[in-house]
Amino acid sequence: MQTKHFPTSTFAKSIGYQSASIRTAVWRNGHFNGIKPIKLPNGRLLWPADSVERLTSGSSS
Repeated sequence: MQTKHFPTSTFAKSIGYQSASIRTAVWRNGHFNGIKPIKLPNGRLLWPADSVERLTSGSSS
């Protein structure tokens, strides 16, 4: 079974942020609100769907 991932633009829209703000947080801290993205060889970031859903639902676990 393959885990689903979102690109940064989709992640940003789902939480009401700009993509650049999320990329800047990853550049500075290595994560965004505790979620670490997968970095592709071309520099793009992919975000795990389960973590994104937990962030948008307000669940802490």
